[in-house]
Amino acid sequence: MNNDRIDSKGLRILVFILLSAGAVVMLFPFFWMISGSLKTLREITSPKIVWWPEKMQWGNYLAVLTMKSNPFGVYFRNSVIVAVTNTVFTLFTTILGAFAFSRLEFKGRDKLFGFLLATMMVPSQMYLITNFITITRMGLYDTLWAQIVPYTASVFYIYLLRQFFNQIPNQIYLAAKVDGCSDWKFLWKMMVPNAKSSLVTIGLFNFIASWNAYLWPLLVTGNINNRVLSIGLQYFSSDAGADYHLMMAGATIVVLPLILIYLVFQKYIIQGIARGGLKG
Repeated sequence: MNNDRIDSKGLRILVFILLSAGAVVMLFPFFWMISGSLKTLREITSPKIVWWPEKMQWGNYLAVLTMKSNPFGVYFRNSVIVAVTNTVFTLFTTILGAFAFSRLEFKGRDKLFGFLLATMMVPSQMYLITNFITITRMGLYDTLWAQIVPYTASVFYIYLLRQFFNQIPNQIYLAAKVDGCSDWKFLWKMMVPNAKSSLVTIGLFNFIASWNAYLWPLLVTGNINNRVLSIGLQYFSSDAGADYHLMMAGATIVVLPLILIYLVFQKYIIQGIARGGLKG
């Protein structure tokens, strides 16, 4: 008995050490990026490793945000507009799609849903040319809407939310219908409030994907005033040259909002994935 307890305790200690080592390896690049963004050029290019700046240079961020050749303030604003608008539209279409495929009865529902799931196996790069032609014909090229419209619906998110909706007993839906409750009212009064954790998870995943998008915004933007952070950072890296402290500050501006959002909402992410992954 005592040997079993010792072995169990030793195993927990070993797991803790391995997880701690993994956490250090994962977090070190973020630490080095933030540290570098607060250093002077002399400190960041010093042959001797400077782990933390002697005096934090907050002006590096101001220099990046006020740079005329690469207006990071404009990039940041555009990224917020695109990511938030895209997330709101995606949540709306996801809620409607998930409800339709989980509760409404119509001919060919299951076949249509199976077809939509099959499209998930097609690489997103295959749609680029078609989407580009469509956006150009709509007159949306080189606008923020061009970065929003093509990605306002996701089959994966519909599937994830449908799995959660299927966990709500159908008897509740039928009872509500008998009482005269419309589908629209039942959806927003019953289904959506109970799916809060899943919706937060979907919203966060979509926001992060939109914030980090690179290829599509690069194709549909030409004007500097319509660039988002992911594109602006690439141009800024070329213009900054050897100003590595400013490059680190620019990278921090891009990454830090996502880190903060994840830290605040990580509980909902775990709950949403756990619930969505249960058998419907």
